Amino acid sequence: MLNQLGLWGLFLGCLLSATIIPFSSEALVTGALLLDYSPWTVILVATLGNTIGGMTCYLLGWLCKWSWIERFLKVKEETLAKAHQKVEKYGSFAALLTWIPIIGDPIALAMGLMRTRVVPTTLLMFIGKGLRYMAVAGLFSALI
Repeated sequence: MLNQLGLWGLFLGCLLSATIIPFSSEALVTGALLLDYSPWTVILVATLGNTIGGMTCYLLGWLCKWSWIERFLKVKEETLAKAHQKVEKYGSFAALLTWIPIIGDPIALAMGLMRTRVVPTTLLMFIGKGLRYMAVAGLFSALI
């Protein structure tokens, strides 16, 4: 996919991986780095795509009822309850944790359900996801 779509493929793949669709954006980032794209370009494109994907989960939470999310998206009630507790405790700062596999999407959903402020949520989500991709690129650089 990356060979044919390049940075657009990276963007779309990272966007999809931040939704309820299970997908590894780290593998895409590594693939893009193997194709000799600039590390900073890869980090920026992946972060933008993954943040937009995370905000899609946030929007779903904003628009939907808790019961709909559990029923149609198959997110377990206890997973949403844990994410809800983190959002209650940390507010918009919980967006820094949306990069974490498995619990990141429910945190974004819970933030939407709780209607956290959009701008701080988006900025903090962007920062958290960007730090993850910087770590992936740094690890890649150290290993290659």
